[in-house]
Amino acid sequence: MLTREIAQTIVLETSLRLNRNINIMDEKGIIIASCDPSRIDDIHEGALEVLKSGETLIIPFNEKGVWKGAHPGINLPIVFQDRIVGVIGITGNPEDIQEFSGIVKMITELMIKEKFIASQLEWKLRTKEMIIEELLKSSPSYSTIERGLNLIGLNLEAPFITHVIQMMDRAISNQTLTYKIEGMIGEKQCLVGFINTNRMFIAFSGFTQQEADKKLQNIYDELKKLKLKFRLAYSTSFKSMSKFNQSYIDCDLALQISDEAEDFISFADVEPKALIYKIDRAWGERFNTRIMNKTLLKYADTLEAFFKNNLNIQQTAEDLYLHRNTLIYRLSKIEQETGYDPKTFKDALTLQLALWTDKKLKSEELTN
Repeated sequence: MLTREIAQTIVLETSLRLNRNINIMDEKGIIIASCDPSRIDDIHEGALEVLKSGETLIIPFNEKGVWKGAHPGINLPIVFQDRIVGVIGITGNPEDIQEFSGIVKMITELMIKEKFIASQLEWKLRTKEMIIEELLKSSPSYSTIERGLNLIGLNLEAPFITHVIQMMDRAISNQTLTYKIEGMIGEKQCLVGFINTNRMFIAFSGFTQQEADKKLQNIYDELKKLKLKFRLAYSTSFKSMSKFNQSYIDCDLALQISDEAEDFISFADVEPKALIYKIDRAWGERFNTRIMNKTLLKYADTLEAFFKNNLNIQQTAEDLYLHRNTLIYRLSKIEQETGYDPKTFKDALTLQLALWTDKKLKSEELTN
């Protein structure tokens, strides 16, 4: 854990505060960081003595030159996880630096511990992202997934639910957001990681539907509290790891076909619309040509609002800031021009499918 980079960081930060020359030696007594660059890679015999005895070594001025490569001062063992990993030397009059040498040792050990924890967390994040990448493949390697899960001590159990969060604007790091969400869910019952810079993947493991709904609502509320701009889509529950690829595709499609103003999207709610996006283009064009006309295109927003309000005329009129009679006129006009009455379930279903098909065909034209 005591790398040259960490050692040099400790030396710079500590020496600035103390205005003293600081040296750090590794487990072989070699100076790996110092305020005096000319001393780097020299053997420090005082450090060798500390490594051997495990005790602090004080070198007074009258012993200058006794310990090769060492200057007068105090040399203390650096202990990490009950093992001496190096030595820190503070140059100067031992009487002047004795009182704060213990604090320097403590700060050094704390910094090493902090760096170690950070590196472990970073490693766990990368491992989780590797597992997610494999899970989302059309033909995943389950042995690779199992090895990865074993490394991080995680056991995924059915039922599963996939969540995808698309970030648009935020001022929080991927790492911080990942830890925050893991803490809310319970690290042993989820797999969380970023697929790319702005898309987060979350897998729930072993929750009942009621538990999952509550956890998901908590995540949504927390993201809102953090004032993040995002859209969240989640899949239906499934029991086989082989379904992760399809569940992700479902979430991705839900984000694509739902209203951009929606930020909390259940695939189950948009699944009928999703079916339209999976049909053969020729079928869609034939259906679209037969149903769509200028009147239906003109009043498409009115019709969408009417369907959203469960065919409730009064509520739709209020949402659109229309007079009730104006809305009734538009609905009657649609019936006259298309032959389908939007106020009846069977005809409303046909008209809704026509609107979805039209949007699908237009979106395909834009991408092609």
